[in-house]
Amino acid sequence: MFSSQELQKIRQLINNAESEILILTHYNPDGDAIGSALGMKHFLKKLGKDASVIVPNEYPKFLKWLPMSKEIAIAEHREKFTEIAFRKSALIFCLDFNTAFRINNLEQKLIQSPAVKILIDHHQQPDEFDFVYSDTTQPATCQMVYKFIDALGETDKIDETIATCLYTGILTDTGSFRFRNTTSETHRIIADLIDKGAQPDEIASNVLDSNTPGRIKLLSTVLNSMEYIEEKKTVILSLTREKLKEYSYQKGDTDGFVNYGLSVIGVKFVGFFMEDLKQDYIKISFRSKDDFDVNQFARQHFNGGGHINAAGGRSELSLRETVEKFKQIVNETIIN
Repeated sequence: MFSSQELQKIRQLINNAESEILILTHYNPDGDAIGSALGMKHFLKKLGKDASVIVPNEYPKFLKWLPMSKEIAIAEHREKFTEIAFRKSALIFCLDFNTAFRINNLEQKLIQSPAVKILIDHHQQPDEFDFVYSDTTQPATCQMVYKFIDALGETDKIDETIATCLYTGILTDTGSFRFRNTTSETHRIIADLIDKGAQPDEIASNVLDSNTPGRIKLLSTVLNSMEYIEEKKTVILSLTREKLKEYSYQKGDTDGFVNYGLSVIGVKFVGFFMEDLKQDYIKISFRSKDDFDVNQFARQHFNGGGHINAAGGRSELSLRETVEKFKQIVNETIIN
């Protein structure tokens, strides 16, 4: 958490902000990114401040029910608005990303901005920002935003709207509270969010029960692709661009597919390899159980990173070549 001196300075910066505060999150925003950004936006509004949320590109349809999600600016579609927002903002909250590289087309704008930059994030090896709250033990940035609000002594400002946004991000980034880094603290925070108005059944229905026929067909294709390396306790899943087009892929349709591999008895490591719909590279998702560190695996072999049990990467090779490379590395890796 920020020190007491830092919190005092941040409070002063917020109070003295005369222009809209800018809130940024990473490329291909997920539930934790959108939930933390909107939660922060609503909180700042409670403090009497206006804030703009800008994301680099489109986000999943199953998150567009969140309060004020329609006010999120997608940078690749609103270039002029983005330019003006960066030029006017003197204070920027950077949520759920550890390095400016993660915001892709907004990277240089952030680096060149003279605004004060405040990072709240749970990924490893963060860049330097003016204020940094980085904690890799936290399961979700939304949980960190709650703790930030609490450290300011402002939890009374959390209403149903803020609670809904933060609950959503924690739900999605903990795999519905199943991942290893879900702690008793997480459940205490969730309990308070429920007390403040979050509706677990409605949120779960909106986030988890949003399948389209196309998504179900994509899932079927992914499951049919499964390869099991029993001696390495590893599952490989894959998806081609051809199938994405055939089943009318929409942003977010493949979210969570990688987790199906971990449901196989005895599996400790899963790699999900998907051809990008528009560009010639392979998007990779890794998941693991116990102490197998997929963050280090992704960093070392696939230009990626993330968390100990959840990480991502990419490959410029073909899908077949990428999977073969993965198999070769796995066969040389100790997986307990």
